[in-house]
Amino acid sequence: MTNRTLGVAVIGTGKMGADHVRRINDVISGAHVAAVVDIDEARAKGLAYALEGCRAYTDPVAAMAADGVDAVLIASPGPVHETALLEALARDLPVLCEKPLTPDSVSALRVLEAEQQLGHRRIQVGFMRRFDSEYLQLKELLASGRLGRPLLLHCRHRNVSVHDYFTNEMLISDSVVHEMDCARWLLEQEITAVTVIHPTPSSNAPEGLSDPQLVVFETDGGAVVNVEMFATCGFGYQVQAEAVCENGTARIGEGHGLLTNTAGRWGGEITPDFIARFADAYDREVQRWVDATRRGEATGPSAWDGYAAAAVCEAGITAQLTGQRTPVVMIERPALYA
Repeated sequence: MTNRTLGVAVIGTGKMGADHVRRINDVISGAHVAAVVDIDEARAKGLAYALEGCRAYTDPVAAMAADGVDAVLIASPGPVHETALLEALARDLPVLCEKPLTPDSVSALRVLEAEQQLGHRRIQVGFMRRFDSEYLQLKELLASGRLGRPLLLHCRHRNVSVHDYFTNEMLISDSVVHEMDCARWLLEQEITAVTVIHPTPSSNAPEGLSDPQLVVFETDGGAVVNVEMFATCGFGYQVQAEAVCENGTARIGEGHGLLTNTAGRWGGEITPDFIARFADAYDREVQRWVDATRRGEATGPSAWDGYAAAAVCEAGITAQLTGQRTPVVMIERPALYA
């Protein structure tokens, strides 16, 4: 496979899936879109029409079985991920699966078991922050030990707004899940308990949405992580983190790009959404997935990371509902993911 381009079937052609189609076609190298899949046949055909050699499907199984499909990128809604993942594993196809791996830990375990039966990794989960240049710098700094042991990790996650259908549970499973993965990855520790604190909701939050929230993680290495989740801040999209270590601190996400001084004011811009903020990270994520797949390897966040995130999300949602510190329940890490 190293001598030819990788034929990718993109399952799900909504905002994220369409952006990946554009990315594979126009930005990265070593791959092409061989098939697109969506229950909206017209939308799938509209995307496929503009891509040479690409075919449109409404059935993921048919797309995976098509000639020229070497790998799968799953960008469909989370509840249908398990079926697509198990089908890809049955065909031994490499997969890049947008988060969540699956919506709950029980179904995630079924995916883990299927991958272990293959005896090798095939799944990479789309936690794209691991490919962001600032997060990579922070990871390298913490791993070097130059600042000593990490004690605290302060995180902020702010959105301009959310849809009216957005629920309290989605604040955890769709948003704070990224901090769950980043904390595990940056600290190289598992999260053992979650607490959620509810301040007075913002008047800008949709009715019934308790926003903002403060989410606290405890880890098996003794670190404490706090996450300010503010989904309706109104002014822009911000993702920031500060590691407090024994011998110093390190902070990312301040967004100090172009600054202007004019008309008695100074300032810059705040990105409007996650696609703009993490555009480079998405490009780097997909390129590295393609490169590894062409080498016959699987790198990046694994199905274990997807399972761990699902387990922490479950504890977080329980903590939301009860107001109590909630332990995270997980199996022992299988040898395949050691």
